[in-house]
Amino acid sequence: MTARLDILTEGYADDRVASTVVLVRQGDAVIVVDPGMVASRSRILDPLAGLGVDPGQVTDVVFSHHHPDHTLNAALFAGARFHDHWAIYQDDLWTDREADGFELAPSVRLLATPGHTAEDVTTLVETDRGLVACTHLWWTADGPEVDPLAADQDQLEASRAQVLALGPVLIVPGHGAAFAPA
Repeated sequence: MTARLDILTEGYADDRVASTVVLVRQGDAVIVVDPGMVASRSRILDPLAGLGVDPGQVTDVVFSHHHPDHTLNAALFAGARFHDHWAIYQDDLWTDREADGFELAPSVRLLATPGHTAEDVTTLVETDRGLVACTHLWWTADGPEVDPLAADQDQLEASRAQVLALGPVLIVPGHGAAFAPA
């Protein structure tokens, strides 16, 4: 059994910025990745409704990192557990755990991938097509090769190599269209 992945909003970063927002479903798990800045909340809520998902059904939200362009609309999913690099947050409960290898569903797990920030995580999703990596290791398919905001470019390169070694069929970057790695 694999997970279903849908891109709710394709991000961009030029004179304006929006994160790529992803929906992943498997069994009872309904997961949103990076509900950050978008031109309007309808850019998240309308595609979600089109897929038959109410925001109250979202069980988990993953932040690839804590920049506002990836977290700003988290409050749309008030009943969800929130995941980052070191903990799970729900209501007033903070549960420490390492992200690396944490499983949100049988086909969805987190991978620590520092570089853009020291706290970045990638969401790995096994789909019918193969492994998909939702990550900020790439801004878009076209780059930039050197991340202008990277906390540690060498670490980012090592994290990119780690993800590519897993053989993903698709990469969903932080601010652009999904692409097949070369």
